[in-house]
Formats: sequence, C-alpha cells, structure tokens
Amino acid sequence: MKKYHCLFIVLALAGGMIGLSYTRAKALKVLVFSRTVGGYRHASIAAGKTMFLQLGKKYGALVDTTEDPSVFTVARLRAYDVIVFLSTRGDILDSSQQQAFTAFIHRGGGFVGIHAATTTEYEWPWYNKLIGAYFDGHPEPQRALYTVTDKDFPVTRSLPDTFSRVDEIYNFRSVQDSLHYLVTVNEKTYTGGKMGDFHPVSWYHSFEGGRVFYIGLGHFDAAYSDPLFVNATWNGVLWAADRKTLHP
Repeated sequence: MKKYHCLFIVLALAGGMIGLSYTRAKALKVLVFSRTVGGYRHASIAAGKTMFLQLGKKYGALVDTTEDPSVFTVARLRAYDVIVFLSTRGDILDSSQQQAFTAFIHRGGGFVGIHAATTTEYEWPWYNKLIGAYFDGHPEPQRALYTVTDKDFPVTRSLPDTFSRVDEIYNFRSVQDSLHYLVTVNEKTYTGGKMGDFHPVSWYHSFEGGRVFYIGLGHFDAAYSDPLFVNATWNGVLWAADRKTLHP
C-alpha cells in the first residue's frame, strides 16, 4: 500500500507542477473594441484590427475584435486581460455595460486607448478619469516633431529620443492630474496646436486597480504597419496586462 501511496503523491505533485506551468504560460487575451456612434469613423480601424490579429498570432496571444457592446458583461469580460478601444467614438456603452467595464478595471484588468478613444463617452466622467483626457479638436493632418519624455518606461525604450511623423494631432481638454507622460509633440513644428509648450500625445497611469495606456497617434493605415508604432502599442498592451515586454 505504501508503494501505491507514494506513487499517488508523485503523480499528484507532477499534476500540480503541470497545472502551475500552465498557469504561468496562460496566453494573453485581448479584446479589441472599435464601435463608433455618430460622426466621423476612422478608416484605419480595419488596419488596426489586422495589426492586433497579426500580433496575436505572432506572439501566441488570443485576440478578439468586435463592435458588439453586448460583450461588456461582468462574466464575459473575465476572459480578458486587456481591453483596447481602437478609435472608438461616441456613446458606445449603456449603463449596465459601463458597470461591467468598471468592474473589469476594478479587478485589475488593463486598458489601452488608441487615437480616437479620447472622443468616446463624453457624458461619463469616470471614463474621462480612466482615459486621461478628452479630445478637443485637431488641425489638418501634418508632419510634426515628437519627443519621448520618459525613456525608462517599457513602451518607449525602443523609441528614438525624437521622431517625425505625419498624423492627425489631437488637442486635449479635461486632462487628469494622475498621468505619467511618455511622448509630447512640439507645437512649433506644425500649425494648429492649442496646448502650448507642453502638449502630450501619449501617457499611462494606474487607475482604480487597473493599468491604463493611451497613444494619440494612429489616424492613418500606415501607422499600423510602422514598427515604431506597432512595437510601442503592443508593449503598451503588455504593460497594461502586467506582462513581460516582448520587444527590447
């Protein structure tokens, strides 16, 4: 009997180790949400979805893309590590869906906002605090000089100190005090900026138990195949999920 008892213990320990290994290797799961309600819809949403699906395949992450708000229930959102708002616009969640999203953040879920995510949920003050700022107009897309203000953060380590890009440059209002800024744009290098000497376009913060990253670039399809943008965005997702960064 002792022989079989010892064998049972060995098998149980092995099973536990296998379970532990599975837990550690659990695939990252990302929900990319791109619903728009009213007004302008970015054509680049399609390119953004493709980017995330390709990144998921490349790195073994599970990526779902949808514009159906019914996924925003407490039970269904438990499946995800990070929710991405990909150029969303307008009032995209009802009150029960907002509650489910809030619960997701409170349980430690990550959130990433891309470009027009700041044109979303203007009547929901909690979302303003989450995303960090609201959109406040923009000039015509044009080339401008960007500066990385924090090189120690995982998202920006692979970025050059400065870089030049053609994009749609947002002005912001209702900017929250809790933000840690990553990238700014020099208003002297383009026309139409309204924020002055310090004009942030990317930031992060911890918020009510979750991690939040926002990047204001991404108006054009080309961004979603640009290695600088792709790597920074994916590293933002990984940081929001509290995962190891995949890019140096």
